Amino acid sequence: MKKSPLPALAALEAAKAEYSPGSALRVEKLLASLRRMTFRDAESLVHFHDALLFLRAFPQSHKIVALTEELLGNVGQQVNRLRNDGADLDLFDSEEFSGIAGTELRDTYTYEVARWLAQRFPGQLRVEWDIDEQGRQMSSSLPQILPLLADDSLVEADTPYLEWLSSAAGGEQRVLLWLMQRLEGAPLTMLEKTAWYDALKINIAWELGESAASRTQARRNPPAFYFHKAPLIQRKQVSLAEELASPLLPTRKLSRREGEELMTFARAALTVRYRELWGTTRGDPAQVIEADVGRGARIFLWGLPPARRLPLRAYLAGITVKNGVPINYIEAIGLAEWMEVGFNTFYAFRDGETAWIYAKVLHLLHQHVGVTCFSVYPYQLGQDNEEAIKSGAFWFYRKLGFRPGKPELLAITEKEEAKIARTPGYRTSARTLRKLAAEHVFYEFGDGPRGLWDSFSIRNIGFAVERRMARKFGGDPVAMRKADVAALAKKPSLDVEKLSPLEHSALADFAILLALAPEVARWTGSELRGLARIIRAKAGASETEYMRLLRAHATLKEVLLRLGSQPLPW
Repeated sequence: MKKSPLPALAALEAAKAEYSPGSALRVEKLLASLRRMTFRDAESLVHFHDALLFLRAFPQSHKIVALTEELLGNVGQQVNRLRNDGADLDLFDSEEFSGIAGTELRDTYTYEVARWLAQRFPGQLRVEWDIDEQGRQMSSSLPQILPLLADDSLVEADTPYLEWLSSAAGGEQRVLLWLMQRLEGAPLTMLEKTAWYDALKINIAWELGESAASRTQARRNPPAFYFHKAPLIQRKQVSLAEELASPLLPTRKLSRREGEELMTFARAALTVRYRELWGTTRGDPAQVIEADVGRGARIFLWGLPPARRLPLRAYLAGITVKNGVPINYIEAIGLAEWMEVGFNTFYAFRDGETAWIYAKVLHLLHQHVGVTCFSVYPYQLGQDNEEAIKSGAFWFYRKLGFRPGKPELLAITEKEEAKIARTPGYRTSARTLRKLAAEHVFYEFGDGPRGLWDSFSIRNIGFAVERRMARKFGGDPVAMRKADVAALAKKPSLDVEKLSPLEHSALADFAILLALAPEVARWTGSELRGLARIIRAKAGASETEYMRLLRAHATLKEVLLRLGSQPLPW
C-alpha cells in the first residue's frame, strides 16, 4: 500500500506559514518528500495544490520555487488519475477550488467572454446543449442566421436545432465558432449582440488540460524573485494613514501589446474562478499601468475605452501579481474624490499579507486618480455573503480605520469594540455582524470635509431621473433625452457643435442629470465651460482627468452629492 499523503500534507500546510531561520530547508524537504505521493481524493489534492500555489507566490528560497513548479506540473496527472479511479470530482467545480489543471469548467458565459474563449481555446471547448431549456429561444433567434429555419421552428414541435446548426457550421464541433463569426459580422451594437447570444443560455464546457490559463499554471515572469526570510506582514502592522502619506509608488505605463497580454492574463485568472468583471471583459489595453510596490508584488490597473464607460462614475479594474502569480483582483468605481473599492483576494492566498497589499492598492488609487475617500460595498462586509460573516470581514476594514457611514452602526461598532477590549476572547456574533454589514464603511484622509459621501448612492440619482421621466415624459426615454439635451445645448459656453459622437453621448447623460437641478440656470460662463471640459474628459483617453475636473467643479459636485444623498420616497 502506498504511503498516505495526509501527514506530509498537514505538515506542509503548517510549514507554509513559517518564515524564520531554518524554515526554508524544512519546506524544501517536505516538498521533496511529496514528489511521488499519489492522492486518493479531491479534497487532499486541492489542499496540496493550494499550498503549492501559496509557496510559489510567497517562497522562502529559490529551490522552493523550483520544487513547487515541478509539483504543480504534475497536478493535471493527479486529477486524471482520480477521474480514472472514479473518485468524486465535484469539489473541483466549486468557485473556491475551480480552475485546477486537468479539470473542466462549465458555465453560461457572457457573449464577450464566450467569444474570447472561442478565439483563444477553440480546441478545448465543448457546447452542452439543453434543447428543452433553449428550444423556445432558438425558435425566434436562430432564424435570423439560418436560412429557411423559420419554416420548421415556427410551426413544428420537434425542430432538430442541433442538426440545423451542425449543417450550417460544417460539423457539431464548429457550431460555437460559427455562431461567433455570424455575430461578429452582424450589423448590431455590442449590446444587441450580447443580448442575442446571452438569451440562448449556451452552456460551455472548457477542458483546461495543462493550459496556462489554469490557476495551476498561471504565471508572469517576474523581473526578480522576492524570497521571504521573516514572518509575513500582519494586519496589525499596517497603517493606512502612514501608507497613504508615503512617497509615490514607482509606476510605468504598459505598451498596448503588453496591455493586451496582461488583460488576457487577468481575464483568464477570473474566468477559471467563475468570475467576471466589467473591466476584465471590456477593459482598455492602452491604459494599463504597473506599480512595483515591493516584496515581489506588482499591481496593474486599467480603465475602460470611451465607448464602454459608465454614464457618470469613473471605473478602474486591476489585478495584483506576487512573484508572477495572480493573487487578487480589484474593481474601483467613483466620482470626484470618492471611490468604492472592491478588493478580492483569491482563496489560496488569504493568509498572504492581504492587509499590506490592500493598503498598497489604496495608495495607488489615490496616486493615480486623486481619491481621498474610499468606501467598501456592504457585500464585502457580509451583506448576503455568509463567507464574509464567518471570516469577520467587517473587522478587517474597521481595524484598518474604516468607519460605518450610518451613526447607528458606528454606535454598535464602538459598543462591540468596548466589549472586545474588556472581555478576552470575545467574538462579535454573526447576528451583529450582519447588522454592521448593512451599509458602506468609509476611510477618509486629507484636509477635506468628512462625511460628504456617507449617504450618497448613484441609484438615488437614477431613480430621480426615472421618476421625472415618468412624470414629465410619460416614461419615454427618447423624448426626455432629446428635450434635456436641447435645453442644455442652448448654453453658449458649452459649444456643443464641436463635440464628437461619444462626447454627445456624455452630454446627454449630464443633460438628464442636470435637468433635476434648477440652480444650473444660474451657473456662470466659467462653470458652464468647466462642465464642457468634464463632458469632453468623460470621453477622453482615460478617466483620470475626468475625476480631477469633477473634484475642481464645486457646483457640479454639490448637485451630484445633493441628488445622490436624497432619501428615496419609499
